[in-house]
Amino acid sequence: MPRLLAGLVLFGVAIACMVRADLGLPPWDVLHQGVSEHTGLAMGTASIVVGVAVLLLWIPLRERVGIGTVANALIVGVVIDATMAVLETPASLTARVGLLVLGIVLFGPGSGLYIGAGLGPGPRDGLMTALARRGRSVRTVRTAIELAVLAIGFALGGSVGAGTVVFAITVGPIVHLFLDRMTLPPPACPQTTPSATDRRARCSVDSVPRSTPS
Repeated sequence: MPRLLAGLVLFGVAIACMVRADLGLPPWDVLHQGVSEHTGLAMGTASIVVGVAVLLLWIPLRERVGIGTVANALIVGVVIDATMAVLETPASLTARVGLLVLGIVLFGPGSGLYIGAGLGPGPRDGLMTALARRGRSVRTVRTAIELAVLAIGFALGGSVGAGTVVFAITVGPIVHLFLDRMTLPPPACPQTTPSATDRRARCSVDSVPRSTPS
């Protein structure tokens, strides 16, 4: 739980930094910003609304909700709004680039902590993996979803720019770097004792990995 919460806080701060850099956003945040522009909601609140809407799509896909799923849908948006309340867009381009870089860098450990905690994928990750299990590669599904979300967000007035391209190019290696180092191992089974036979059997089943967010 501490890893999950720390990761989601870093995740929200990272997104807020990229928003305030005003150089272009990741695809889902382009959508969140577009929804915010058209509804008057704060961007973090728009993120929560979109997250809940995506969770509704899990119902026909029969995707299983975890603690991390619900926490992701609620906490990240709150952190985005709180961070943006105290963070302004810098006047100079150099400072804005620095803020963009900071946001992308924080995105790595945030993702590593939250995904590596193993308490359930976020709404958007879960949608991707659920669709991928129906016969398409994760890469194909992720690309299709990201492009569709980007197009809708851009049509709604979300910010697309150089930062969008930089994020798309760098986020994979950065998240991979931190995810490898921050993923928790499966729960250890109890040592052999005469009274632990049933517990070992249950542990061997519970330790089988479920779906892994990408």
